[in-house]
Amino acid sequence: LHVDRQVIGCSDHDGEQAYNLEGGEMWFADFIKKEGVEPQPPFIDHMTYVDRAYQGAEVNQQICKTSLYVVRRAMKDFKIED
Repeated sequence: LHVDRQVIGCSDHDGEQAYNLEGGEMWFADFIKKEGVEPQPPFIDHMTYVDRAYQGAEVNQQICKTSLYVVRRAMKDFKIED
């Protein structure tokens, strides 16, 4: 069995999307350079992600930030104890 993980996260000012396999990072979105990065070591057969992976990551960031906004509004009147 293999461990394959996708991470998507955001805040008001930052975000992350990455794909990992067996604990090694295979791809991540560099939102500063506006491109996908494949930091794979040279001793493995290089795996390439689809051409539109970065554009998908940008869409996921917008969804994440919208969800964050909605949850904050829904939770604004909750007491910390609740």
